[in-house]
Amino acid sequence: MNLARLTAALLLFLGAVFALDAPPMKEGYWSIHQVTTTSPGNKKTESARSICRSHEYDQYVRENAKKQSPCKTVTESNSGGAWISETECDMAGTVVKSKSVTTKSGENAAHTEVHATYTPAMHGMAEMTMVMDQKYMGACPAGVVPGDMVQPDGTKVNTWKH
Repeated sequence: MNLARLTAALLLFLGAVFALDAPPMKEGYWSIHQVTTTSPGNKKTESARSICRSHEYDQYVRENAKKQSPCKTVTESNSGGAWISETECDMAGTVVKSKSVTTKSGENAAHTEVHATYTPAMHGMAEMTMVMDQKYMGACPAGVVPGDMVQPDGTKVNTWKH
């Protein structure tokens, strides 16, 4: 399993954050900047993309994350505008414990920090930290519909068939 797949699996854990009574994300076009650091080795990877969101798409992501996640929620809370979730997962014999904190800045930005430990290490990775910043950019461009993820090179992938 490569880092991209591990990151994708970790993003499923974030579904628990959205299960709280967090206000919905604003519908429209969002930029997403993500930095992931894995240990040992402090290897950093950085990515950027944009996504067209709707409330229906976000609900689909929440429901899909809950159905597919091999995780259980240990705790979840809302404190001072921060949505905090701790999860524990069994992924192919490795116990993954994660804590995520998402803070929204009004309706136009969100900041998420996730720290995860892997016991025993999975493919050499014992820890991962992910920092993700999302910013509202306006209405979705022509030809881009909810669920469309756009890479920096303009490649478009639809993540939701509705």
